[in-house]
Amino acid sequence: MAVFDLDMIKKVYASYPERIAAARKVVGRPLTLTEKILYTHLWDGNPTIVHERGKSYVDFAPDRVAMQDATAQMALLQFMQAGKPKVAVPSTVHCDHLIQAKVGASADLQRSLNENNEVFNFLSSISNKYGIGFWKPGAGIIHQVVLENYAFPGGMMIGTDSHTVNAGGLGMIAIGVGGADAVDVMAGMAWELKFPKLIGVKLTGRLNGWTSAKDVILKVADILTVKGGTGAVVEYFGDGAISLSATGKGTICNMGAEIGATTSTFGYDDSMRRYLNATGRADVVALADVVAEHLTGDPEVYANPGQYFDELIEINLTELEPHINGPFTPDRGTPVSKMRAEAEANGWPMKIEWGLIGSCTNSSYEDMSRAASIVEQAVKHGITPKAEFGINPGSEQVRYTIERDGIIATFEKMGTKVFTNACGPCIGQWDREGADKQEKNTIVHSFNRNFSKRADGNPNTHAFVTSPEMVAALAISGDLGFNPLTDTLTNDKGEQVKFLPPHGDELPTKGFDVEDPGFQAPAEDGSNVQVLVNPDSTRLQLLESFPLWDGQNIQGAKLLIKAKGKCTTDHISMAGPWLRYRGHLDNISNNMLIGAENAFNGKANEIVNQLTGSIGEVPAVARAYKNAGIPSIVVGDHNYGEGSSREHAAMEPRHLGVRAVIVKSFARIHETNLKKQGMLGLTFANEADYEKIREDDTFNFIDLVDFAPGKQLTLELVHADGSKEEIKLNHTYNAQQIDWFKAGSALNLIKLESQKNS
Repeated sequence: MAVFDLDMIKKVYASYPERIAAARKVVGRPLTLTEKILYTHLWDGNPTIVHERGKSYVDFAPDRVAMQDATAQMALLQFMQAGKPKVAVPSTVHCDHLIQAKVGASADLQRSLNENNEVFNFLSSISNKYGIGFWKPGAGIIHQVVLENYAFPGGMMIGTDSHTVNAGGLGMIAIGVGGADAVDVMAGMAWELKFPKLIGVKLTGRLNGWTSAKDVILKVADILTVKGGTGAVVEYFGDGAISLSATGKGTICNMGAEIGATTSTFGYDDSMRRYLNATGRADVVALADVVAEHLTGDPEVYANPGQYFDELIEINLTELEPHINGPFTPDRGTPVSKMRAEAEANGWPMKIEWGLIGSCTNSSYEDMSRAASIVEQAVKHGITPKAEFGINPGSEQVRYTIERDGIIATFEKMGTKVFTNACGPCIGQWDREGADKQEKNTIVHSFNRNFSKRADGNPNTHAFVTSPEMVAALAISGDLGFNPLTDTLTNDKGEQVKFLPPHGDELPTKGFDVEDPGFQAPAEDGSNVQVLVNPDSTRLQLLESFPLWDGQNIQGAKLLIKAKGKCTTDHISMAGPWLRYRGHLDNISNNMLIGAENAFNGKANEIVNQLTGSIGEVPAVARAYKNAGIPSIVVGDHNYGEGSSREHAAMEPRHLGVRAVIVKSFARIHETNLKKQGMLGLTFANEADYEKIREDDTFNFIDLVDFAPGKQLTLELVHADGSKEEIKLNHTYNAQQIDWFKAGSALNLIKLESQKNS
């Protein structure tokens, strides 16, 4: 296939020298790689001011957008509302989340096609219409496919999945976002991000023996914990960084999501050149080489990193020991030499039931070949594996190439199940036999997350994260305490066998090959393409534009719920079984706020319906008010809407007639999402006024007609006993965001502007 979006990459690189010169002048010192990429992607063009790390909110212009099938549905349904004939930046959809691992690749894929056909057909048709590249079910995992086809050094992308950060392996700033952010960028709007803090990780020495790139991030996770990277970009550098393969760098960046990092990245080097050339992108290498000095941090930064990073970590790869992280959290690191003692002290089950290799984190050719070298030794020496084995290749290109090179055949000699090129067990899409019995057991895998119940739904499955080669060794031994660096296994002749260290090619010596990569290019002109949505579907529903504000004060609004304590996006719009309704706003709205605690009775999903006086479920009461033409209001506590950037949590209240959400404080992304959907996201000027809200209150806005930036709003509380009191509310709306409110939503405003310009 030809190189994707080469003209866009040329354009990005053409602006680099001038913008970096401007940034260096403004900042007045040498620049890190992260700063270079951020300052060259400012929405307003050349930098003119210094942005303060961890404080400044900045508008950026990302180069591209990627979406996976679960999150793309609502994002694209919203994009249809923008009135644009085509996406403004190169965008892709990847079908990898809706395929369950059970029997093996072909049977599992067929079952998914049968069950999810209408969703796949919708995504295919809407991609075709709006100029979006579509990767079919079975084509591969979004992040591996992006690395193989789209990622480029010095670029900036956003994706509707937290592991978008994988593209840092090719020197990008790649950030996971919610669907609403993706819609903005696809519609040609700016994307806002708080300017990140910077964590530098200096790598010295070289990996050797059993140690792999995975062990670098397992060690970093152990140091920083699951929250240590929050609000920061992790930039890796040093001789040790240069010695790693590009896919190894991708593994390290991918799992940066598990330390809360905004993203992670590496400077452009020979390993990236090798990978780009091997994946058919010599043209990208030629372009990158012209601006190579700008695609890594300045030499002064790496010579004196303490002066330029907010935090600095140093790891000697030569001394690094293989790690096994877990159980139940990816930041609990244990070196392999200490695992037996640690496991016995904690009562973790020593017998390993399953070894799983793959996921977006570790499914490259190098990963598969190194793991296969261990399997090959076991087969050659007559060692019978004690655990079951499963692999998920990262893409059809990887799968086809490892089949050609005999790697799959090696795995199959040990009875390995080869699952579809998809996420599978890593995201809980694993129909594991016996998991419903909830027995205490141990599994090892090369994935990124190992929280309770994540892989198989069993809260008693102790899942441990390690490298693919360590997964192979541990699964063959069946023993969590096995240390392949020092221990032996007994073969079928009763002999003691010690594994040699793993080996494998960084890239296939015969090159990558594939018959059908699974890509569908969009129509040149999509104006006549019909988007396929069955009006009777329970899973998909075309969106209708939210109504404009009528210009009047909102009067007679009823309290829907006063939520107490933690109210995350999961409380507002649960995931799990509700995932299947991600493309149907009315159906998924039946989960609205069902997890929130009612401040008046301490219960979830039990509130008073003021029209009848009876107790009802939150969505049902909201629908009753909406049907009666009565607006409603949600009241909440501190940090309302924390958690994932799920736009459903803002769209559902909007759909069910909630006009305002009034809280002590918001999680920033949720507050922005409410604004985008044409809602009023407001905070109590005096937090104590939260206590004044009664269960049967009615609300009148006094001065909404004068809504303006920086001006408080006045709310009249009308209590059931006839008494009234006024409270003041703060807001953070700027002029453009007030225009969103007036238009009914940000997308309505884009649509109105598109109509004016057409």
